Amino acid sequence: MDLNTLRHSCAHVMAEAVKELWPEVKLAIGPAIEDGFYYDFDKQEPFSDEDLLSIEKEMQKIIARDEPFVQEELDKIKAIELFEGLKEKYKIELIQGLADSKVLIYKTGNSFIDLCRGPHIKSTGQIKVIKLLSVAGAYWHGIETNPMLQRIYGTCFDTQKELDEYLKNLEEAKLRDHRKLGPSLGFFDIYHEEAGAGLVFYHPKGALLRTIIEDYERKEHLKRGYEIVITPHIMQAGLWKTSGHYDYYKDNMYILNVEDDKPAKNIGGSAENRGGEYVLKPMNCPGHILIYKSKTRSYKDLPIRYFELGTVYRREKAGVLHGLLRVRGFTQDDAHIFCLPKQLSDEIKKIIDFVFDTMKVFGFDKVSIELSTRPEKSIGSDEDWQLATEALETALKEKGLAYEVNVGDGAFYGPKIDIKLKDALKRSWQCATIQCDFALPKRFDLAYIDDAGKKQQPIMLHRVLLGSLERFIGALIEHYKGELPLWLAPTQVLLIPIKETVYAYVQEVKEKLLQSNIRVEIDSGNETLNKKIRNAEMNKIPYCLILGDKEAQQGTVSVRKKGSQDQGAVALKEFVDNLINQIQEHK
Repeated sequence: MDLNTLRHSCAHVMAEAVKELWPEVKLAIGPAIEDGFYYDFDKQEPFSDEDLLSIEKEMQKIIARDEPFVQEELDKIKAIELFEGLKEKYKIELIQGLADSKVLIYKTGNSFIDLCRGPHIKSTGQIKVIKLLSVAGAYWHGIETNPMLQRIYGTCFDTQKELDEYLKNLEEAKLRDHRKLGPSLGFFDIYHEEAGAGLVFYHPKGALLRTIIEDYERKEHLKRGYEIVITPHIMQAGLWKTSGHYDYYKDNMYILNVEDDKPAKNIGGSAENRGGEYVLKPMNCPGHILIYKSKTRSYKDLPIRYFELGTVYRREKAGVLHGLLRVRGFTQDDAHIFCLPKQLSDEIKKIIDFVFDTMKVFGFDKVSIELSTRPEKSIGSDEDWQLATEALETALKEKGLAYEVNVGDGAFYGPKIDIKLKDALKRSWQCATIQCDFALPKRFDLAYIDDAGKKQQPIMLHRVLLGSLERFIGALIEHYKGELPLWLAPTQVLLIPIKETVYAYVQEVKEKLLQSNIRVEIDSGNETLNKKIRNAEMNKIPYCLILGDKEAQQGTVSVRKKGSQDQGAVALKEFVDNLINQIQEHK
């Protein structure tokens, strides 16, 4: 049985149960989602925890009755009349927005009717194990000016064992929540009333973690033939009109008006449209295109690979902001590759290799892959879309990688490969993306001179490896439960002097560690030794060195590794060499 079909059917059963208990409640929508299902309800009073238990019991009764799911097709007008009689205003609005003249509904039990395209399971008795999880607010259609609905989340499985494992993972996920661990470890905070929501403030330890990640990425990109570029955070609106972002992405862009500003030199589109309108960049690609256009390019120059740790800004609704995972300002490890048609396949495969190498270094060895095709709202010719899609799909096949096709979820300018990493709890995180683009090179009239001296159009690849650094740091924290590997830990070693008489030796040890590029701090507080060790454990510091008279006299350090007992005294040089080896191996 298809799990999505089962979960969608559970959402239908939940809606029936709610209507049994509260007939006055209005129904909105109820899809299956990755880990379960939800349904949105318009109810005057909020659902309580006791209400969720009552709904579960009512669902069990419906399941026990083994009610069949009965599909029926109606004319649009008759469907509207039906739901008018049921006083289901949200269903009426959905029907009115449909282009088709026919509408599908599903019936269960004696009287429950729901607008639905299906599919569903044969009958409610096929549902085995269910659990309602939580209630959250949700605006109708996700628009803040629309009514606030109540969204009930639930999940279902074939066996109780699967449900128990899922619930156990949910509890573990709470302990790993980066929104709690990040601030408690001194990495970041997100909301300041004076600054606004969805904006990240990195504290020293978090900024250091991010710097470590950025330094690694810069080094790896340079090794692989990328050139580092930096583009402005704000650019004239005409640039975004030429790229298509203005038309296709305007609602998510911060647009500013600067008085008495003269239009820039024509880069495509009409100068009068630009005026004094500027945009905080939501993407990095137009800036990289302008760098490419800055001089004549030869076929001998290609491929050109531009890399930027580019900060972008997106106008996200307050209701969707979520820790580091959904913010309004974030940095992408963004690159754009301009290549010849004959280079396209190799470049895509090199990016795939780069993604897998990078994920492995950061401790992620399991991924899932999706190939996303042309969305309904898009630019470019059918021929170009077909060529771009085939190029991505062929690369995946030649690499022997399993993937799923995600129909209609490509970027507006081209299809894409999404590579999602899986963390310690087997949850998926969207990170790497590879997009193949014929459209923007045409819109910006990009060219290179071929071996016959003629102008030709390059192909453009957009790609990120980690994606949003903010989202990736959130994923790292949750994957490791805050206990980052030694090479990533902002503080790698904590020195704990037993008494003041050894402070000179403590400074000597600190200096030796710093000279070896090992990040070190000293705990010179007045707490007991055990309290200092507990604090180090709470702060997820990989190593503590206990330093007393004996260590000072012998030139040794007493080592305590996080989560372990004392490992005894070792020579300082031996300890440093061991750490250097671990760090170099990204352990």
